[in-house]
Amino acid sequence: MLFAVDIGNTNIVLGCMDGDKIVFSERISTNTSAVETEYAVVIKNILEINSVEFTDIHDVVICSVVPVLTEILQRAVRKILRTDAMIVNSNLKTGFDICIDNPKQLGADRIADAVGACRIYGSPVIIIDMGTATTISVIDKNKKYLGGLILPGLVTSVKALAKNTAKLPEINLGGTAGVIGTNTADSIRNGIILSHACAVDGIVSRIEKQLGYSCTVVSTGGLAEKVVPLCERKIITDSDLLMKGLSVIYELNKNNQDN
Repeated sequence: MLFAVDIGNTNIVLGCMDGDKIVFSERISTNTSAVETEYAVVIKNILEINSVEFTDIHDVVICSVVPVLTEILQRAVRKILRTDAMIVNSNLKTGFDICIDNPKQLGADRIADAVGACRIYGSPVIIIDMGTATTISVIDKNKKYLGGLILPGLVTSVKALAKNTAKLPEINLGGTAGVIGTNTADSIRNGIILSHACAVDGIVSRIEKQLGYSCTVVSTGGLAEKVVPLCERKIITDSDLLMKGLSVIYELNKNNQDN
């Protein structure tokens, strides 16, 4: 069984994969102040809650966009599972060519998303991951990762609006109440969510115009369910895309872990 860890700026996702099957997936808050023992306890508890025996896990893969936590989680995993983790980076086999200016700058989460999307949905494909930031990645019909875009995520936008204005509150992101808000909270909520949906539609359209052909569009991330239903473009939502991508990455590289 494969134990996969996705370390994000807001949340850490921990899960187990048995082949193509996701045994479980749990989300905890990212805490850059926590030490390895604290994370080891969390890992131990999550495995026990999901009735997974430590001895059933023989492989570990870690995807991280929080460098300060990468080694801490490595040590925590080693403490509990007695095995070293494969760390996702641009040097690993992915199934496509990374054609950006500096491949080392490509985030591990974007690599994992792209690997999962390319394997499951084929190419050309546009991947939209809606988290702390919304990232958009493009793989063309020749399986070349061309690059993409990064824009502020929904919660990031809400916090920035509240921080930089005198009277606008920080609101929760429930569903939109139509288009025209009739109070301050709804006006902010509708503006943030609908502008994101319009941005996604417009960006996808412009990407396809630049490429000269249409693409499959796949969304993932904790906030995709709020935005995608409001998009006019057909978009597949796959909440487990990154975990699936980590499984594929491990499969492609398990015999070359020193790379």
